[in-house]
Amino acid sequence: MINRVVLAGRLVKDPVLRKTANGASVVSFTVACTRRFKQEGQPDADFINTVAWNKTADIVSQYTHKGSLVGVEGRIQTRSYDDQSGKRVYVTEIVADSVQFLEQCICTRCKQSGLSE
Repeated sequence: MINRVVLAGRLVKDPVLRKTANGASVVSFTVACTRRFKQEGQPDADFINTVAWNKTADIVSQYTHKGSLVGVEGRIQTRSYDDQSGKRVYVTEIVADSVQFLEQCICTRCKQSGLSE
């Protein structure tokens, strides 16, 4: 079986970085991907929830922001949890193996780290 996703789009809002109890980094962000074919009455884009872990999470949180153009490679994952009212909530998201920056970064942090070259 194959579970592979490749997408490109812009971040809808700034990524949110958290740390797990054991210290692992996890970042959550949403990628807006424009649809190739538009249908009347349908949205022009899909908004894909994405998570990345560890070093990838740290880099995404440090060097991207709302509007950043990124490429994401990963897999689809479905999980569930019980919310505060006890209702089961299902979540489908992309777990990113890699995230690439698809536009030249001109910010000071990127220049200092060599990412703008």
